[in-house]
Amino acid sequence: EKKRREEKMNRTLIKKLILILLGNFILAFGVNCFMVSTGIIMGGATGIGLAVNKFTGINLSYVVWVLNFILFFLGLFFMGKAFAMSIILSTFFYPLCLNVLERIPGIMHLTDNLLLADIYGGVLVGLGIGLVVRQGASTGGLDIPPLIMQKKFGIPVGISLYVCDFTVLVMQAFFSTSDQVLYGILNVFLSSMVVNYVTVMGERKVQLLVISDKYEEIRKELLTDMDLGVTLVHVETGYMRQEQMAVLCVTTARKLYGANLAIQTIDPRAFISITNISEVRGRGFTLERKYK
Repeated sequence: EKKRREEKMNRTLIKKLILILLGNFILAFGVNCFMVSTGIIMGGATGIGLAVNKFTGINLSYVVWVLNFILFFLGLFFMGKAFAMSIILSTFFYPLCLNVLERIPGIMHLTDNLLLADIYGGVLVGLGIGLVVRQGASTGGLDIPPLIMQKKFGIPVGISLYVCDFTVLVMQAFFSTSDQVLYGILNVFLSSMVVNYVTVMGERKVQLLVISDKYEEIRKELLTDMDLGVTLVHVETGYMRQEQMAVLCVTTARKLYGANLAIQTIDPRAFISITNISEVRGRGFTLERKYK
């Protein structure tokens, strides 16, 4: 049993490392192929790198490497070893991907259309960051100062992160056209939406709360015929103040139609509340279901 647990932990760790590396590669691909070539402005350490590159001509990957290196040691000093380990892969692998990709002929000129570049760049940047964040890691860079500010001064991460990104965008506005600036702002919103989606992708579930006098029949139908986990909850009706049981069930969106149809067939007057939930943990979901 111990050996089996160790093997499972090793497989989980390998999968986690692969996804972190893949996320950083996708992030670098989106930046190099769609953002750098069209001059669309960006936030974060990459945005600082683009600004420095425009003013000095220093290679983008080298600037990002130095910035990530400095910020990594700031994170190590202020946040500790555990935090540093969560960003160490991204700190060194992301600039390496930037450096390798920019040497591939033709990859920097996939499109000259700003709208296409903005959409594809935003989706790929969001997807890359989302994959890394989903593994409990961080892409490093300008994520680090807001975390330090929160720890030392109690400033919310969201506020200081927006301030940092806005400052970086303003830096680039001096050498960018109005179209590039506007597309850059749109890109920030688009990539943020994709990050939020990817971090909970595949974890979303649907919760049903059913209040009906025929709760026992509904429980049996969902439990035996549809193989869904159910919980009975004590409730009290608001008007008549009658105590009865409600059926609570968490399932996937794919099974929602069948469950809803089964409940309506048993009791057409049943009160059904359907709620989207981002994540479910525990037996039957993150843990193996056991039958007795």
